[in-house]
Amino acid sequence: MGAHARDGGVNFAFFAEHAMAVELCLFDALGGDETARVRLHGPHDGVFHGFLPAAVPGLVYGLRAHGPYAPSRGHRYNPHKLLLDPWAREIVGRFAWRPEHHGYVLGQHHESFDTRDNAAVALKARVAPPATTAGTTAAAGRANAPRHAAADLLLYEVHVKGFSRQHPGIPSELRGTYSALAHPAAIAHFKRLGVTTLSLLPVHYHLDEPMMPPGLVNYWGYNTLGFFCPDPRLACQPGDPSAVNDEFRRMVATLHDHGLEVVLDVVFNHTPEGNEQGATISLRGLDQRSFYRVQGDGRLENLSACGNTLNVAHPQVTRFVLDSLRHWVQAMGVDGFRFDLAAVLGRNADGVFSTEAAFFTALMQDPVLSQVHLIAEPWDAGHRGYQLGGFPGRWMEWNDKFRDATRGFWLGAEAEQSGITRAEFAQRFGASADIYHPLKRRPTSSVNFVAVHDGFTLADVVSHSRKHNRANGEDNRDGRDGELCANFGFEGPTEDPEIVDTRLRVRRAMMATLMLAQGTPMLCAGDEFGNRQGGNNNAWNQDNAIGWLDWPQADEGFIAFVAELSALRRSQPLLRPAQWVAGAQRWQGLHDDTQALACEIGPDTRHPLLVAFNPTAVPLPLPLPAGQWQVLLDSGARTAAVPLQDHTEIEAHSLCVLRRVAA
Repeated sequence: MGAHARDGGVNFAFFAEHAMAVELCLFDALGGDETARVRLHGPHDGVFHGFLPAAVPGLVYGLRAHGPYAPSRGHRYNPHKLLLDPWAREIVGRFAWRPEHHGYVLGQHHESFDTRDNAAVALKARVAPPATTAGTTAAAGRANAPRHAAADLLLYEVHVKGFSRQHPGIPSELRGTYSALAHPAAIAHFKRLGVTTLSLLPVHYHLDEPMMPPGLVNYWGYNTLGFFCPDPRLACQPGDPSAVNDEFRRMVATLHDHGLEVVLDVVFNHTPEGNEQGATISLRGLDQRSFYRVQGDGRLENLSACGNTLNVAHPQVTRFVLDSLRHWVQAMGVDGFRFDLAAVLGRNADGVFSTEAAFFTALMQDPVLSQVHLIAEPWDAGHRGYQLGGFPGRWMEWNDKFRDATRGFWLGAEAEQSGITRAEFAQRFGASADIYHPLKRRPTSSVNFVAVHDGFTLADVVSHSRKHNRANGEDNRDGRDGELCANFGFEGPTEDPEIVDTRLRVRRAMMATLMLAQGTPMLCAGDEFGNRQGGNNNAWNQDNAIGWLDWPQADEGFIAFVAELSALRRSQPLLRPAQWVAGAQRWQGLHDDTQALACEIGPDTRHPLLVAFNPTAVPLPLPLPAGQWQVLLDSGARTAAVPLQDHTEIEAHSLCVLRRVAA
């Protein structure tokens, strides 16, 4: 599908099952003047196609589709709208929301067919060089791609631009780009932390929303239009699509050279075309009824809370998604994907989520995609959309139960509506065995996190008791209400030494819990040095100092602490089991009138570990099992790793790890 240079010309193929005709429109190199229009052959099995002899890479083109305009039946064909090829490898032009992009005119009581032509202001596709040429760097990158065992993974969720925009060790001309992420200063930081895998926020070509407040943009990028193109906003040469592709490939290849994997956050649940009254830009104009989930009255299902929902249950839409994923692995070199609102992918034609959905079956039998990392955000906005534990096979899943249990346990009474019991905390620390073990999933299926891009940073979790999102332009209505957090006596930054000390202790304890828990740990970029967003828990439109990592204020001591935790995890196989082992954990409450507890890991092994948790505000005694024990880590800042005999004391708001060195 799409446009491919081959055999002395360019071959074109587009799926449009309900169209009566599709025209290929050719433009000059700048995309301004239409130079020719060619009617494609078909449809053959819903595909329109044609071969253009002597055409070469660099050719600029768009599409016009003819078919029924019948909104009540889900059809919105309008040949006056130039359409962007959904399979485009290169996109040219600058997009602005204009009335001409809509296929209708909305009157007082009804809508009418719109005959305004939008070609002059529409985005166009450009034929990319053959994959054998363009993929040379990617092929080299795949050849040296690291293959980390699932039990060894440490994920690092990061925004390409936000990571480096204020990084003093990266040249100013590179900051905010793909190249910056592969700069030696960035790589040194990742290696110091023990990161194995970068999980990038969306890098696909995306659009801003049509009604953005002045000065704001869709910074996170969860609004994909070009599913085969890196976003030019993150490139050194944004005006040259070929250069953007090459820069992305070089970034991946360089990261691979240093043993770092790259996972992409992908958005196959909705597009920027909005609800049934949205613009006609690409998929809608080719075949709305096939590409989107359409209800009986012609309105679009909205399982994404963004106006529309891709109809992945349709075989050709499944193919479209798989084509995109394969492109990013084979032509761009990446190592896997995190799927936004992934429950959408498992909904059958009747709307019910199923582990045996056709998409999952197709994905797992694919010889390329069955080998890469697959991570689900295991919910969507529809009925019965929460599907934690519901994904098949070797899928990993973001586990929000771990986040809430960890925060609730350590924040305790300071956090409103916590209600986290010791039993709940123990389950989450043990890779959520209650969820994954009965389903024959592995401990690594649970992607553990305390903070991610969507919500408070770790430093803000202990500095605020409520969200502060007024900068987003929605009068503080956006963002999650009731997020587990606590300010420990003062809202926002303070110089009160007691509050500062308590916040640091709790933050260290939560970070230690994340890094030492069984399952797959995921760091949110910046949490390793105390990055703050001023209490903004939904900084999706903040392409500024709020959304960028605050490197000038980085806490070097906390970075060292996270690196120590990572090294401890790597050195102790008992902390990162690949399989379930019966009797591998032995839990006990330490004091009946507190939440304190301890876990002996590998009690029947020669050198078991003891992890003790004290979420209270006072030190507590810790009776030790028989034998001689050595402190490996104390988040309460004890530094002496000395043998202990009968008991020790756990600092307030701290986690302690001990290892038996002699029976």
